[in-house]
Amino acid sequence: MAAWRRCDSPQPPHIQYSNDNTMNVNLTLLSFQIMNDKLVFLGLLYFVQGIPYGLQSSLLPVYLRGAGHSLTRIGFTKILYFPWVLKVLWAPWVDRLGTKRRWLVGTVSGLALTCLSSAALAPEAHIWGVAGTLLAMNTLASVQDIAVDGAAVGLLKGRGELGLGNTAQVVGYKAGSVFAGGGLLAVIDVAGWSWMFMLLTFVYAGVALFVWGAPVLDDETVRGQQADGSRRGGQGADAMKPWRVWRKLLAVPGTPWTVLYVLTYKLGEQGAVTMFPLFLLDHHMTARELGFWNGVIAMGFSICGSSLGGLLLAQFSIGALMRRVFVLRTISMVFQSSLLTVLEPSPLMKGMAVLSMSVQHFLGGLITTLTFTTMMHCTQRAEESIQATHYSFLATLEVLGKLTFSALAGGVVDWFGFQVAFLFFLTLSAGTALHVWTATFTGALREHQLKEQPK
Repeated sequence: MAAWRRCDSPQPPHIQYSNDNTMNVNLTLLSFQIMNDKLVFLGLLYFVQGIPYGLQSSLLPVYLRGAGHSLTRIGFTKILYFPWVLKVLWAPWVDRLGTKRRWLVGTVSGLALTCLSSAALAPEAHIWGVAGTLLAMNTLASVQDIAVDGAAVGLLKGRGELGLGNTAQVVGYKAGSVFAGGGLLAVIDVAGWSWMFMLLTFVYAGVALFVWGAPVLDDETVRGQQADGSRRGGQGADAMKPWRVWRKLLAVPGTPWTVLYVLTYKLGEQGAVTMFPLFLLDHHMTARELGFWNGVIAMGFSICGSSLGGLLLAQFSIGALMRRVFVLRTISMVFQSSLLTVLEPSPLMKGMAVLSMSVQHFLGGLITTLTFTTMMHCTQRAEESIQATHYSFLATLEVLGKLTFSALAGGVVDWFGFQVAFLFFLTLSAGTALHVWTATFTGALREHQLKEQPK
């Protein structure tokens, strides 16, 4: 009866706040849902953006090496990435003409049509047609990158969202690269070239429909309509006068250091990541084994590193993280370089090679997340009217640094051999670690460290 009376008695005073508690829970769930929608939207777009890179960086080199082409010639296929270097020239137009939704739907639809036309090609008989297809895909993906980067800068607010958003960016991009360069390489002998590109056509078409109805861009459409008047006025004239835009870009605080950093931070690592799999192909592994271990497993470690970077950024300052990770990367390159002295195939050598690639990709993924967070942090200091252009400018230089060295790395190996070339790569990596270490105490990263200490 006592229990029955407690049920019938008036509710304790604290129960009257249940509506407020429910409202707080609902607001928390709504905020979580909005953030989740942003991450899904950005992750999916960066996924399809990574597909052309995977096709060219993992599938094409193995295919050409198997056909007997030299490392120098394989290195020069990096020229097909050239649209990524030029994207800063048309970034102001993406900033000022139309909405991000229209640019994204248009470019992703164009990628679907390009893949559809590629399905009719045979790479053995139409090598120049394949090269033209990859060039077109890189061009469309570079324009898409400007639009999605601009959308990300506007959507992500605060350090927490910035870290998670850049994790979605890097992980999505690398997942697309793994899907195209690892997964498709492993099944291309069975499925065939045409079916592979038909699958990519359906993937791109589905994403285009998703973006067309994505609610996260609804506010962006309203802002774009409100800004049309100002774009037709004084600000719109800047698109026709690029020197004004360049002055604004370079005047953004932190830009000079960031420019030098993004041009150089991947030099040594990029040479090793590009050439070590081809060393294994010459001495220790088949193309199918490389497709699995380097295209899938090692890239899986890269995705893990990128994901961990987003979590660590919520707890630690970016300067302290970068200082330690760059030193670890240099140590891992010493280990990888030591494996070049082993030419006889053995299970132990294969295991050590897989371990080396996995560690290198894990640290590379972690560094990439930290780098893109640094870039976006710098971009958010710019005027809203040039933010997409500023980020594209930094991203272009980041690609330019990697692309230039990747194109030359094959020639360095052909001229001097793997061992001397990797000693050069190791020296570049150590120099970058020293540059970052110095900046955490006296330069730009010291600023970040002071401003981003967790509360």
